[in-house]
Amino acid sequence: MRSGWLVGLLGVLAIAYITANTLRTEGVGSRGPAVGKPLPPFAAPLASLDVPDDTVANLTDRACAVRGRGILNACALAERGPVVLAFTVPGQERCARQVDVLSRLAPRFPGVSFAAVGVRGDRRELLAEQRERGWRIPVAHDREGAVAGVYAVVVCPFVTFARRGGEVTGSSLSLLDEAALARRVEALR
Repeated sequence: MRSGWLVGLLGVLAIAYITANTLRTEGVGSRGPAVGKPLPPFAAPLASLDVPDDTVANLTDRACAVRGRGILNACALAERGPVVLAFTVPGQERCARQVDVLSRLAPRFPGVSFAAVGVRGDRRELLAEQRERGWRIPVAHDREGAVAGVYAVVVCPFVTFARRGGEVTGSSLSLLDEAALARRVEALR
């Protein structure tokens, strides 16, 4: 009888440990790209580019070579200087508010590449949102959500920061106001 009680207690303790560990441990990549590693390369069409509806982002090992007018390329951004990359979902207000902040702040940091990636949704809807809100930063369309997957976007708003050359310094999974975003950008220099 006593051994049954002990086995039961051990079982309860094991379940408690597993539950606590699960709550403490986040999923793979749940905080964005790994700090200290390079930005995951991608090339995606800008929302303003009139492309066929089945055009998808390039995530291959040749993505860095896909450049040109109308293309947002992570490698090109990192070559120019520090990078602030936000992810948004068309029609989601909290996501759009974060891109609003990036767009307002970008002119204060001319040596920093600010950009956004619209995840899924309709390209035309994303373009309309960009125009209506007056976003002056490049906004790419990630039709299938593949770029978001590589960047481990789990929540919106979501912003990844990287130094010149593309070394990731971290990601934010909450809405940053202008002061908080400016501090993160200044730390990239």
